[in-house]
Amino acid sequence: MRVLLVTQYFHPENFKSNDVAFELARRGYDVTVLTGLPNYPQGRIYEGYGIFRKRKETIEGVKVYRTLVIPRGDGGGVRLALNYLSWAFIASLWAFFIAIFHRYDAVIVHETSPVTQGFPALVVKWMQRIPMFFWVLDLWPESLQAAGNINNRFVIDFFTGVTRMIYRNSDKILMSSNGFRKSILEKGDFADKLVYFPNWAEDIFSGTADAEVPLMPEGFKVMFAGNVGEAQDFESVMKAAELLKGTGVRLVIVGDGRRKEYVDAYIAEKGLSDVVYMMGRHPLEAMPAFFSKADVLFLSLKNDYIFTLTTPAKLQAYMASGKPVLAMIDGDARQLIEDSGCGLACNAGDAEAFALSVMKMKEMPEDELRAYGLRGRSYFDAHFRKDGCIDNLCSLLDEYEPR
Repeated sequence: MRVLLVTQYFHPENFKSNDVAFELARRGYDVTVLTGLPNYPQGRIYEGYGIFRKRKETIEGVKVYRTLVIPRGDGGGVRLALNYLSWAFIASLWAFFIAIFHRYDAVIVHETSPVTQGFPALVVKWMQRIPMFFWVLDLWPESLQAAGNINNRFVIDFFTGVTRMIYRNSDKILMSSNGFRKSILEKGDFADKLVYFPNWAEDIFSGTADAEVPLMPEGFKVMFAGNVGEAQDFESVMKAAELLKGTGVRLVIVGDGRRKEYVDAYIAEKGLSDVVYMMGRHPLEAMPAFFSKADVLFLSLKNDYIFTLTTPAKLQAYMASGKPVLAMIDGDARQLIEDSGCGLACNAGDAEAFALSVMKMKEMPEDELRAYGLRGRSYFDAHFRKDGCIDNLCSLLDEYEPR
């Protein structure tokens, strides 16, 4: 079966689109990816890629076409909008010619923001009259309002219409969180199209911790790994850090992003260099080694309605590691933590409650902390293993395989 995967983000960028493409190829599918030149999260085109370099390549049996794109830069509003729109436009042109010269049996959209990633897929779907599977990882226009602070009525109405049109033309809408159901159904009668297709964790998160990592501070280490962005609410995390001064707690942050400068400045201004440790960006393969040094892994999201509907992929990765989890979060993710028994959760944006939860975990017996991690790993094995998720996707694709 010939499958086209449309996604703005692909290897060497770290997204679930990589797993989908490579796993389908390993299972015998003929996979092609239409993507852009890699520039996430630093905002610069990766070394080795460019206008005349690596525009077409084959990676692990997957054919990859890379379109031009305006890099996202520092992620500011205008630059990010240009990044989104330039890729959607240029990739749609590429999709037109790809559809003329190549035949596919199905097209899959990996929809992290922006929703306009669906445009190139629609071109191929309409030209070849093939099924389209739209995997929703970010809700639009809600994500635009929450992460971009955009509330202009015209803009919101426009993207609501775009999203509705894409849903209407999708044969199946794959939801990464059951909390997305309400928002999707508000845009139309799509109930018969909805399929729960959750995030999974990379295999490496349950692998060996043999990579070299920087020297870790002494003390009770509460670690964050991932994007240091707007949505992660580092304002509240830093307020909690102030409350944890002198307690022996060390907040270890592994990653980079738009709010890194803010965090660095806050550390300097408030004298938190002995509480918050910035480790910078490291490859995905190094995460098991980092996680092995942590006592607790933490995640946070802003106090915003949109984030109550989502379950960050980071949570599944934390559960796969077998470490206890602490979260400052609401909604579906918090419910998952409670259902699995993998750790503690407090309200989004509640810095004081977060600090108290850190201290509660610090004072717990070691076997009690270990039990959180074991329960998380057990729940992960039952619900979020990559092989099982890809099996479900294959079953869905096979229903539409030409006879």
